[in-house]
Amino acid sequence: MYKLWKTLEEAKKLKWVELSHELTNESPYWSGIPEGSVELGKVVYDWGNPMLECVIQTFKFPGQFGTHIDFPGHFVKEGVRSSAFGVKDGVFPLCVVDITEKVAKDPHYAVKAKDIEEYEEKYGPIPDGAFVALRTDWSKNWPDMNALSGIAEDGSENFPGWSLEALQYIYEVRHAAANGHETLDTDASAEAAKAGDLACERYVLERGKLQVEVLCNLDQVPAAGAVVFVAWPRIADAVGLPVRVWAVTEE
Repeated sequence: MYKLWKTLEEAKKLKWVELSHELTNESPYWSGIPEGSVELGKVVYDWGNPMLECVIQTFKFPGQFGTHIDFPGHFVKEGVRSSAFGVKDGVFPLCVVDITEKVAKDPHYAVKAKDIEEYEEKYGPIPDGAFVALRTDWSKNWPDMNALSGIAEDGSENFPGWSLEALQYIYEVRHAAANGHETLDTDASAEAAKAGDLACERYVLERGKLQVEVLCNLDQVPAAGAVVFVAWPRIADAVGLPVRVWAVTEE
């Protein structure tokens, strides 16, 4: 048997974990996106057509919809977009930093550099080119938009996420390639309020890095040792696109 075929046969015996949400016309998206921006699966060619017996659909959606990737051009005017990234740029060693216990006590919790250091004490240094995912179990709120946003009685948003110091650590000390999270935004809500901006997301994209938002099932993969695949349609010059994300692990 050919070497790669044998490798694939062995790989399929491992555990494969879906890390992206399934999308429907009812799936939530950011309130700033105009109403009517989502129209999935509209039939434009139906059964019974004498030309050809088949069905064809169209799909309309914003780039930042469901589990999605953000390219630097999303926040940086001259930043590179989807066309700058090839197929090798969507495969990474996966590191999952679990802060669920702290989030259970404080929904505003922003992961600290110290949390990353404690992770490394257990699992070893984050490797160059890694995808660092932040596990909060916030994805269990999907698809309730109010729950995902942590809307309080006063209308404020309340959810966990990244801090700038943690991102600086994974990118400037450990040279990660990308980060991901289960929440709608990179920045913990308290961090965004303090900065008056999505400063954490801006930092990531200004560095030319990639990020994936609205991940799920991070509780089903190990903290270290898995490989993650991020796949997006090959659309030129996109600043963001829905993605299919999955992990392959020995566990």
